[in-house]
Amino acid sequence: MRLKRKDYLLVVFQIILFLLFYFNYPFLIFELPNWIKTIALSAIIIGILIFALAMIQLNKSLSPFPTPKSGSRLVQTGLYKFVRHPIYTGILFGFIGFSVYTESAYRIFISIILYMLFVYKSTYEERQLIKKYEAYEKYKRSTGRFFPKF
Repeated sequence: MRLKRKDYLLVVFQIILFLLFYFNYPFLIFELPNWIKTIALSAIIIGILIFALAMIQLNKSLSPFPTPKSGSRLVQTGLYKFVRHPIYTGILFGFIGFSVYTESAYRIFISIILYMLFVYKSTYEERQLIKKYEAYEKYKRSTGRFFPKF
């Protein structure tokens, strides 16, 4: 499928949020008990593992753009059997975990904006996937967006 202007804008906005996340502001720091920071560190590790595994499983279909690549296939195995967007899940776990670990209200705010972007981007992406793959609608009904359905 051909990339649209919206594809580029969504990726640029995502990159901007990634860059903004790098910064931190000392006046927006708060203190947390060590046990919460330990949970946050676990979330970072889980996020990195989910992100890496999802990228490997997506293989040649991997693209930063929401519109699926030409010649790509619909992946419904591995992590994709449980969630439709595990790469976003991994990024969110990592960003929120790091925000809490560094005790940064600013980074939590950026993570919330990133979550909202991922909801919007995945909604747009899924409209494209439905056009390309007949099986996507059924897959969407039975699988959670970022977290498994129970």
